[in-house]
Amino acid sequence: MNHAPRVEEKILVMASAESVYRAVSNVRRMGEWSPECVGVWSRSRRFEAGTRFIGWNRRRLWLWFTSCTVVRAEDARDFAFTVSTFGMPVALWGYRFEHQDDGCLVTEYWEDLRSGRSAPVAKLLGLVFTGTPPEGRPAANRKGMRTTLTRLKAAVERA
Repeated sequence: MNHAPRVEEKILVMASAESVYRAVSNVRRMGEWSPECVGVWSRSRRFEAGTRFIGWNRRRLWLWFTSCTVVRAEDARDFAFTVSTFGMPVALWGYRFEHQDDGCLVTEYWEDLRSGRSAPVAKLLGLVFTGTPPEGRPAANRKGMRTTLTRLKAAVERA
């Protein structure tokens, strides 16, 4: 059986799940934390299930955009969005928030959605734009998640 690659990373943030959720669910702030996302554009000010936005990403000299749709927005529990490019599914990105006595355990997760007939084209576009071959994407995302979560933690704990 062929399973889509999945990656997740966790960090304990010394803040409430509600405050961490508010920060993450305001996807316009993603460029502050992510080593790859440099900005987000959306007509909406609220990011709830069904909200669409454009993510601008950069790696070295390459700059590209992705189309994203919020698929889960459960206050202080789960926030997730799908990513596509040129109409082809690419990935699911999300965050889970768990109350802890001393803060909030944040789990960032990613699942590769490139499958079916469009998978070869989507994987080729991923290689062209990111410079990372499909088999290297889970490791690259894990590294990026660690950076994102560390920066998120610092920003939320500072607030």
